[in-house]
Amino acid sequence: MFPLKEENRRVAQLLLRSGTCPRCIFRFCGVDLPAPYKRPYKELLDDLQTFLESENRELILEGPDPPLKKIRLHEDGVDTLSANGEEGVSVTEDENMAATKPSNWRVCNVCLGILQGFCEKDFITEVCQKVEASGFEFTSVVLSVSFPPQLSVREHAAWLLVKQEMGKQSLSLGRNDVVQLKEAYKWITHPLFSEELGVPTDGKSLFEVSVVFAHPETLQDCHFLGEVCPDCFKPAKNKQSVFTRMAVLKALSRIKEEDFLTQFPCPPDSPKTICTVLEVECTHGAVFVAGRYNKYSRNLPQTPWIIDGERKMESSVEELISDHLLAVFKAESFNFSSSGREDVDVRTLGNGRPFAVELLNPHRVHFTSQEIKELQQVRAAWPCQACVCQLCA
Repeated sequence: MFPLKEENRRVAQLLLRSGTCPRCIFRFCGVDLPAPYKRPYKELLDDLQTFLESENRELILEGPDPPLKKIRLHEDGVDTLSANGEEGVSVTEDENMAATKPSNWRVCNVCLGILQGFCEKDFITEVCQKVEASGFEFTSVVLSVSFPPQLSVREHAAWLLVKQEMGKQSLSLGRNDVVQLKEAYKWITHPLFSEELGVPTDGKSLFEVSVVFAHPETLQDCHFLGEVCPDCFKPAKNKQSVFTRMAVLKALSRIKEEDFLTQFPCPPDSPKTICTVLEVECTHGAVFVAGRYNKYSRNLPQTPWIIDGERKMESSVEELISDHLLAVFKAESFNFSSSGREDVDVRTLGNGRPFAVELLNPHRVHFTSQEIKELQQVRAAWPCQACVCQLCA
């Protein structure tokens, strides 16, 4: 049995009134077990409202009975939000992916709906349908999620609010005592993904499903940090915006509480819209194939011979070997490496020259014993078997 205790009541009331969802309330109350988060959202909301309205002093949730995250006693009495003692109160979207949000739900002002509709089975089923349609072979999966950086700003504001409220009870809530959003999301969604796809979730899996969220309505939330902590936001290659999650977290660790409260509302404003899904992308880790090749032709370069955009030779050792593997593994591209090289008019005899091919994002990775044997003997269909290679098992 796991309780929300009396000491959590005032915090829960404060957050719920400000527009925070039940799962985020659990996070700020230090509930660090998966069981409460996995319950259907409507049940959580009903039970939380019953707890706050009834005379019963505890909300009991089914599940194991571990301790809450520790709440430390304040040594110096009540904490305050600010130094003066004042209270601080375009990218293409995936149009087919959307979380279901009943009209009577308020979009959470902290997670922006991530722990609401995007944790429900209907959304997970949509994602899994895209995964199955991608054509990848896999026996395990790792789920990667990318949240909007402004979530860190909103979570910081909510933490300051809770910190002040708990200070009135001579209690303290450290930043690390709040359950991370990704951790809560993982607790809820990993079992659903595993059940839907029929494979285990494994952090070391080579097959990755990446879900990218965005919330255009609140893009401006981070911009004040650029003025307060300009050194934290520097342009980087392959980044569309300087307001990355790591840069925002760095700025939040530097900004003073009183400066933050003068720039951002506490509690955060309630948004009108829920997060959107920018993309669902499936990728598989590279597969490496090694072997040795013999070259019997004196008119075959090792790599494509192209000068000023003009091909000098019809083919190459690299293409004869890699194109075959590319087709078999259904990979998107490859990188060819060899131990040394030979001139175009030099043959390679004896045991052959060692080589390795890195196959990027392969869709097929499972083969029968017979297919492996056939794959180990690759003979190029170029004039008179000009190139023959032996692949390692």
